[in-house]
Amino acid sequence: MLINERHNLIILELQKNPDITVRQMAEKLNYSEPTIRRDYTELARRGIITKCYGGAILNHNAGAADREIPFVLRENERSKPKEKMGMLASKYIRDGMVIMLDGSTSAYHLVPYLSKFKDIIVVTSGAKTAVALAERHIPVFCTGGRMRTNSFSYIGKEAEDAVAKYNADIMFFSCHGLSEEGRMSDYSVDECHLRQVMLQKSREAYLLCDSSKLNKTYFYDMGSIGQLTGVISDQPLPEQIARWIKDR
Repeated sequence: MLINERHNLIILELQKNPDITVRQMAEKLNYSEPTIRRDYTELARRGIITKCYGGAILNHNAGAADREIPFVLRENERSKPKEKMGMLASKYIRDGMVIMLDGSTSAYHLVPYLSKFKDIIVVTSGAKTAVALAERHIPVFCTGGRMRTNSFSYIGKEAEDAVAKYNADIMFFSCHGLSEEGRMSDYSVDECHLRQVMLQKSREAYLLCDSSKLNKTYFYDMGSIGQLTGVISDQPLPEQIARWIKDR
C-alpha cells in the first residue's frame, strides 16, 4: 500500500471512530505501531490531525488543513449538496457536447448524470473523475501533468498545454470560496491557473459552489463570476450574486 493510500485510510478510520487508539489503528490496517505513529506525525505536520495521548483527532475545522484533506475524504463530505448540484448542472448539457470538468469533488459528482447523454466527450483534469467516466463508457480525455497527491487532480504546464488543444462547449468547476462581491478564490495557485485556461477554451462555464463556500475568501484570487455563464449551488444564492446572474 502506498503511503498516501494508508494516510487516506487512517483519516477515514478517524472519521468513523474518533476514539480509535494507535494500537487499534495498527491492527485495523495491519501495520506496526511505529509506522502508524510516523503517519500520525506526518498528518499532524500537514495540519490534518492533532496528536493526543494514545491516538489523534481530525482537524475538520482547521483552516490550514482544508487544502490538504484528501479527495477520498472530501468526496464524502457534503455529498448530498454535491449530488444536487450535479443534477442541476446536467440540465445545461445536451447531446453531442464537449464538456470540461476540473478535478474537484463537485465536478466528480456530476459524472453519474452524464450517462443519459449521447455522443458527448469529456475533458478532465481529475484522475478519479476520468476513471468514473471510463467505467460508464463515456469518451474521456485526461489532461495528464503533475498530480496533486491529495486531490488526484493534474496541474502544471503539461495539463494547461493539454487543455489548450481542445475547444469545449461547456465547463463545470469549483473553488474554495465565493465572496459577496462575486470573487472566486482558492488555496492552490496551480489549480486556479488550470481553471483559467479551461475558461478560455469553453464557450459556457458554470461554477459549482455549495452553500458552505459562499461568502468566503481564500489566498489566491481566481477572478470574477463576470467571466461565467452562471453559478450552481445547492441553496439560494446571496442576493447580490443572484441579481447579477439574473441580469446577465
